[in-house]
Amino acid sequence: MMTERAEVSGPVDAFRQFFSLERDVLVLSLAMFAFSLGFQMTNRFLSEYLVYLGATAVVVGAFATLGNVIGAVYPYYGGIVSDRVGSRYALTVFGFLSAIGFGIWLLAAYVPAIDLGVVTLEPWVWVFVGLLLAQCWKSFGIGGHYAIVKQATEPGRLARGFASTETFRRTAFLIAPLIVAVLVADDLMPGFLWVLAIGIVFALLGTILQHYLYEADEDSVGSEFEGLSRILADLRALPEPLRPLLVADTFVRFANGMVYAFFILVITQLMEIGLTLSVPAVGTIDLAPAAFFGVLLGVEMTVALLTMAPAAKVAEYTGLKPVVGLGFLVYAAFPIVLIFAPENVWVLVALFAFSGLRFAGLPAHKALIVGPAERGAGGRVTGSYYLVRGAVVIPSGLLGGALWEFATPETSFAVASAVGMVGVVYFAIFGQEFEAYR
Repeated sequence: MMTERAEVSGPVDAFRQFFSLERDVLVLSLAMFAFSLGFQMTNRFLSEYLVYLGATAVVVGAFATLGNVIGAVYPYYGGIVSDRVGSRYALTVFGFLSAIGFGIWLLAAYVPAIDLGVVTLEPWVWVFVGLLLAQCWKSFGIGGHYAIVKQATEPGRLARGFASTETFRRTAFLIAPLIVAVLVADDLMPGFLWVLAIGIVFALLGTILQHYLYEADEDSVGSEFEGLSRILADLRALPEPLRPLLVADTFVRFANGMVYAFFILVITQLMEIGLTLSVPAVGTIDLAPAAFFGVLLGVEMTVALLTMAPAAKVAEYTGLKPVVGLGFLVYAAFPIVLIFAPENVWVLVALFAFSGLRFAGLPAHKALIVGPAERGAGGRVTGSYYLVRGAVVIPSGLLGGALWEFATPETSFAVASAVGMVGVVYFAIFGQEFEAYR
């Protein structure tokens, strides 16, 4: 529960007061900044890294599918661990595992193909292995993230609490691709290796920060995991408002999963469009397509940062549903407008600015997921939600990759938008409001 402060003693307290932050939410926000900086610098560029290591479009799609498997399985068990041992210790372990994953990604560039006779292990295989660990904090830790915010925030201001953590996170999402753009200005390699090294450093910093600053006494620890019966019971016990949200969200995320890994390839492989800048006192700067993609991600995150907190505040007056619906609509529309966009720098800048609006609904979306959960069960409810959504979304990346390789990229992206629009319409008709926001 939040406590009111009579005065502001410094810039940190002012920031906390503005976003209605308690200490644990602030610590979580700072950790999110560190991990998100590392993950965003690497993950959005891994498709191009895989191609550099010899992967095909189907392999890129399979990599996206593995990410979907992780997104399905990790959050539930991460939620169980978080509810059982407490968020502090769970997130610490997840953080160290993520740092190791970043390290494996870095080593993949130095490992030659290994001939085992029956099969040859190509260097890109180790990128798959690294993902199993690198995504630990992001996916295993979801339950802990939601539980911390729920414990520290009043029900009627959950969206604002999530807006604060997302603002830190998306600030990292803004900075990260710009760092990559500088390091890969001429070509992806070898600058991307420095990107991976920086990712390791920030993962370790985030782990240390949350371990020593998070107040473990505030943890609400739930019951011990009881196996498959516990999973089924948690799924059956999902609060009523979550069910139509889950259906709609699954359609939207399936659509996004089909094409997410290929956004960079649209810029670097299909359009092959870079950016030329004339900077006073510096001269002309030519950015390679991969670096231009980093700039586009920076534009996307700038819009996200400018809209998330105001959208969360608006949700306190309009309810969560309209704000969540807006985010779903942008998710669904973006693939088709991107793939058929003219090869023009400023059109692409405008489109990625439009894409940034999908994050406006994210804090409200998170509030709608965890809001109806009972205290002490936030991790399990969140994990159950992501388990179902992730399980259905698993084949999306492979489907998108197959359509890209064996049909056309335009087909892959058009089908994705069609699937996403089904979710948008379903949510508009059947989506429910969280009681605290009525």
